[in-house]
Amino acid sequence: MPEGDTIHRAARTLHAALAGKTITRFESVLPQLARVDEDAPLAGRVVERVVAEGKNLIIDFSGGLHLRTHMRMHGSWHLYRSGEKWRRRRSDMRLVIETDPWIAVAFNVPIAEFHDDASLARQEDLARIGPDFAAATFDFDEALRRIRARPDEEIADVLLNQRVVAGIGNEFKNEVLFMSRVNPFAKTRDVTDEQLALLLRTMRKLMLANITKRSAGRITTFSLDPRQTQYVFGRGGKPCRKCGTPIRYAKQGPNARGTYWCPKCQTV
Repeated sequence: MPEGDTIHRAARTLHAALAGKTITRFESVLPQLARVDEDAPLAGRVVERVVAEGKNLIIDFSGGLHLRTHMRMHGSWHLYRSGEKWRRRRSDMRLVIETDPWIAVAFNVPIAEFHDDASLARQEDLARIGPDFAAATFDFDEALRRIRARPDEEIADVLLNQRVVAGIGNEFKNEVLFMSRVNPFAKTRDVTDEQLALLLRTMRKLMLANITKRSAGRITTFSLDPRQTQYVFGRGGKPCRKCGTPIRYAKQGPNARGTYWCPKCQTV
């Protein structure tokens, strides 16, 4: 499931492969992208950079054109050499950016849109995005302010709101709340400043560690044992790694996201 670390790793990989390269072919099954390519062909443009902002991946092209994609639950970007067999079905392809020697393919991307400089600056999701845990300078004070501005909401739901803080998905939500000993159903007003500060520091540490690691998969326990990569996520009914109490599971929030927690370790 793409979370902030996945998007930042994808942006870093795509930038290393594509930046400075000239596009030789562009293809998309999405009509809105195909129309732009017909009016102002991408072939011949240069990829200037690829960056991540929260869960958004943005590709900047020469001539002031930008492509914003959002992976949602199932989207992904792949890189292939010319002639290499794709690891996904062609029917899952949404767009292709081909250069020499790399081909970038977006599969099952639900959001993909072109922007010029002005429309990108006005794009609501980007303009209102919260402090990004993976950004070079993460604004702790602003993150704390935005969380505190929602005192009557449950802390787990607040963390998933990308307009409060950017980059946390459901797996990170569950893990960082356990690591900070915060009950996911606690109202934000009942979480102390000390707990929130620990939560923010821990989340930033997790995000940066998972962006820079070389192995596949997301790890939150930092254990070398491949059977112990998560504390609570996906472990409903299994013993807590700290106290042995069975991990509980419930649907939470307006989107019924799965929440895992230890009722003994996470009391507040």
